[in-house]
Amino acid sequence: MQTHLADFIRETTQGREAEAILRSCVHCGFCNATCPTYQLLGDELDGPRGRIYLMKQMLEGQPVTAVTRDHLDRCLACRNCETTCPSGVQYGRLIDIGREVVERLAPRPAQERLLRYGLRQVLGAPTLFATLLKLGRGVRWALPASLQEHIPPMPTLAGGVLPPKSLPAPLLQRGEKSRRMLVLEGCVQPALAPETNRAAARVLAHLGIELIAISEAGCCGAIDQHLAAPEAAQAAMRRNIDAWWPHLEAGAEAIVMTASGCGSLVKEYGHHLRHDPAYAAKAARVSAATLDLAEVLAREDLSALRTRRPLRVAFHPPCSLQHGQKVRGMIEAILAGLGHELVPVTEAHLCCGSAGTYSLLQPVLAGQFRDRKLGHLQAGQPELIATANIGCQSHLAAASGVPVVHWISLIQV
Repeated sequence: MQTHLADFIRETTQGREAEAILRSCVHCGFCNATCPTYQLLGDELDGPRGRIYLMKQMLEGQPVTAVTRDHLDRCLACRNCETTCPSGVQYGRLIDIGREVVERLAPRPAQERLLRYGLRQVLGAPTLFATLLKLGRGVRWALPASLQEHIPPMPTLAGGVLPPKSLPAPLLQRGEKSRRMLVLEGCVQPALAPETNRAAARVLAHLGIELIAISEAGCCGAIDQHLAAPEAAQAAMRRNIDAWWPHLEAGAEAIVMTASGCGSLVKEYGHHLRHDPAYAAKAARVSAATLDLAEVLAREDLSALRTRRPLRVAFHPPCSLQHGQKVRGMIEAILAGLGHELVPVTEAHLCCGSAGTYSLLQPVLAGQFRDRKLGHLQAGQPELIATANIGCQSHLAAASGVPVVHWISLIQV
């Protein structure tokens, strides 16, 4: 695709990256075949090819309006189009650039800016989020149904098939030689699903691996990055690198991600900080050391693990796992190898509609994507739905008649 970028961006870091991505696109349209919004809305401008044209026009200096911004807003950033694209177009990076530029050229109304700022401040602050969640649960019964959906009730034990969430993570015996890995606690997961990291710690401890959470590490930066606040996102990246670096230097094997949305971004720290002379090399090493929990277990001997009892499970692979991290089939193989029955799921490649803050900012579309996804997940009459990202887990659970859990909860030790 030929490009003639405008002077305001041509010689910038963003401009050079955007131009390279635009030039790699041959506008074949294969991406539309797997784009959830194009399938749902049938509008060329709500598919990757149409959005690429919109961003090209914007970067070439053509007029930008709220219409351009709305089409970019409706993108889930699921990156399914990247998996489909025969030319290797890095659409995820392009949409980040496009969203940042459109914020400058077509500013939002004050109310929308305030909402997005509020989401960044609340969702990225675990203590504040936990406090507000507790308050919301207390008055949930009095709220309209549209708001109740976004305040999940206290989690249950999924019909008695999972262990109590109050079980502490085991500590390796003092003096016992063990391997060490770091884990990111996450922003909302400690409040919404505290059992996830506890289960991960139990399983890894059984394999001789101590899982350590570093208190100085915080939000991975994904919320800021995808809400067009790259400076704040990069500040979060630098803070986390500083927190993890001494432990990597001291021999920690990996940084384990139990939420695939976080993992997708942390694996790209090296890209986002590549021009920062103080952090480029460290960021590249942090990205290289980052593994999804499934990647860790796939390398280990799991013969000592077991299941409480075999279950019929429908697995939902988050977009951030299968399209962002390109991790496919590992979790399904682990669960099947431990005796669980994985039921077939149609359209497993499509997004559930969670997509970070998408379910809050685009609730109607997100609800339609979720209904379609749940229809496929429940078609095989599973006992449980398992996934690998807290956003997907909470979004699906809000409307599911079947318990939705993180997949690590299905492994017993």
